[in-house]
Amino acid sequence: MPGVSFDSLAVVMGVAFAIPLLLGLAPGLRVPSVVLEIVAGIVVGPQVLGWAAPDEAVSILALVGLAFLLFLAGLELDLDQLRGRLLRIAGVGFLLSLGLALIAGEVLDATGQVHQPLLTAVILTATSLGLVIPVLKESGRLETRVGQLAVAGASIGDFAAVILLSLLFSRDSTGTGAKAALLGAFAAAVALVTYLLTRRSRRMRISSVLQRLQDTTAQIRVRGAMLLLLLMVVLAEHLGLETILGAFVAGALVSVVDRDATRTHPQFKLKLEAIGFGFLIPVFFVTSGMRFDLDALLEHPSVLVKVPIFLVALLFVRALPAVVYRPLIGGRGAAVAGLLQATSLPFIVAATQIGVAIHVVDAATAAAFVGAGLLSALLFPTIALGLLRGVPATTPMLAMANEGVMDELSAGLTPQSRMGGS
Repeated sequence: MPGVSFDSLAVVMGVAFAIPLLLGLAPGLRVPSVVLEIVAGIVVGPQVLGWAAPDEAVSILALVGLAFLLFLAGLELDLDQLRGRLLRIAGVGFLLSLGLALIAGEVLDATGQVHQPLLTAVILTATSLGLVIPVLKESGRLETRVGQLAVAGASIGDFAAVILLSLLFSRDSTGTGAKAALLGAFAAAVALVTYLLTRRSRRMRISSVLQRLQDTTAQIRVRGAMLLLLLMVVLAEHLGLETILGAFVAGALVSVVDRDATRTHPQFKLKLEAIGFGFLIPVFFVTSGMRFDLDALLEHPSVLVKVPIFLVALLFVRALPAVVYRPLIGGRGAAVAGLLQATSLPFIVAATQIGVAIHVVDAATAAAFVGAGLLSALLFPTIALGLLRGVPATTPMLAMANEGVMDELSAGLTPQSRMGGS
């Protein structure tokens, strides 16, 4: 393969292997591996040691890794859980977040911290669902109502942020009205695909063939998921929408049509996660570190000051609205949910890269946003776990005076969502 070098990719994969191994050897160090992967990418990248660079091989795999990251985030969506009172409460919290994000964007623009308040608002509304769920699983709180509300709020934030970014900010120069029409066409195509897949999945012959081939060298379900991912990405791209929307929707589609996963193919999701977290996604995060503009961040104190400002903005936009959860899960539970909702990194990385590409965000501001995201992923889950310490994992944190409100909430949930929906 003349002209293609894998030197940098070897370094990237070395980092991807070493980080979780080191964390495994030091279990007391509770740091999300994604944070260390980005930091290590900065260290081995062109601005520090110069051992690796985002060349062609690395860049292509990093792009695929981003798509796979959004695909797995969409796969985490549990539409059985997002219904009834839980959906309404989480929805109210997100609407409050959206209003606060618009205010924060205007304030940051007025004070000269950013130059595109609307994109800033979109960036601040997202939550890293892929970081929130592992924290709740490891602490045993995913099946409690604190966990359910945190996941519901994170799911809505993730989905809405991807939609808004694709609608309002795209590498395509089409106007917002035209993009809205294209988004409608995309939604119609997704609805048609969902109908066809749901209908075909009910045919016994197709189902039996899938079961027969799923664990052979054909790995038919994995290949089908990969095909759906690429089809949705290509469809979004040809409609002038951001490809991350297609990747996210593909994951959500698999979640919707794959209803009998635990009964007939329990290893399917593990196989997809092995591809993503074992190979592609670490390449994206390490590469993001290599592209991180450390010089722009450190050379100008005014840029470095933006990092804590953006971190506070994340708390203001995503943590503060969790106050609406307080009647249901108590003050401490609301604080935990708020901190987890304010944990955001992958979307910040993706959105700022798009912002730099379309020239609405400069490299220094993008670096400050990513720095704030790194701190949020490092600090907020740790603080949230500290707040949960000492509370039995099997006890829902509902410190509520009105027991009837709890029963009313429970009545509005499906059996699946009461069990955590996963």
